[in-house]
Amino acid sequence: MELTKYGHACVRLEKDGKVLVIDPGAFTRDPVLDGADAVLITHEHFDHVDVAKLRESSPGLEIFTCEGVAAQLSEVPGKVRVVRDGDAFEAAGFRVRVFGERHALNHPDMAVVQNVGFLLDDEVFYPGDALTVPPAEVPTLLVPTGAPWLKLAEMVDYLRTVRPARAYSTHDALYSDIGLALVDNWLKMEADKQGADIRRLAVGESVTL
Repeated sequence: MELTKYGHACVRLEKDGKVLVIDPGAFTRDPVLDGADAVLITHEHFDHVDVAKLRESSPGLEIFTCEGVAAQLSEVPGKVRVVRDGDAFEAAGFRVRVFGERHALNHPDMAVVQNVGFLLDDEVFYPGDALTVPPAEVPTLLVPTGAPWLKLAEMVDYLRTVRPARAYSTHDALYSDIGLALVDNWLKMEADKQGADIRRLAVGESVTL
C-alpha cells in the first residue's frame, strides 16, 4: 500500500486501485477526497472531520466512524456506518479493526468525546486523538506529535510502548517551522534509540508499506 501525508491529521492510503482516506478535517485543504472509495473518521473535532466537505462527496463514498460523528452526517450523500471498539470490517479493500473509545483529556472544561482508532491490514495504526495501545503488533504507527492534550514525554512513551518498525508524525499543523524542526529532532532521537524508521513526512510525501 502507499500512504500519503495530507495536511495536519489526514492521510490517504492506496492499494490495488482503491483509495481510503483517514480524518479529512478542516486543516486539509487539498482535494484529498477525489477518487476516494472510503473514509475513516476517528472523532468529531473539526480538524479531523469537515462535514461541509463530506456533503460534497460522492454518493458512493463509504464512511466509517463513531456514533458521535455519524450523528452529524445525516446530510452526507455517502453511506455512513457506526463502528466501535472491537469491530472489524472491510473498507476500500482494506481489512480494518477498531480499537479505542475515548479522546485524550483536553481542556478541563471540555467534554471527553468518543474517539476510535483504526488498524489497517494489520500494518498501519491510526489512533486519532488518543494514545491507544492496541492488543496487536503495530508495524506502522501514525503518532500524534502536537496537540493541547499531548506532552512530549507522553509521545515518547507511546512510541516506546508500541515499538513500531515505522512511525510517522501526524497532528502537527499547529507547529511553526521552528516547532516542526523540534519534532524532527525528537523523532530522530527516538529513531536512533529504537533502530526504527521514525520521522515526519512532509505534506504530500508518500511512503510504500
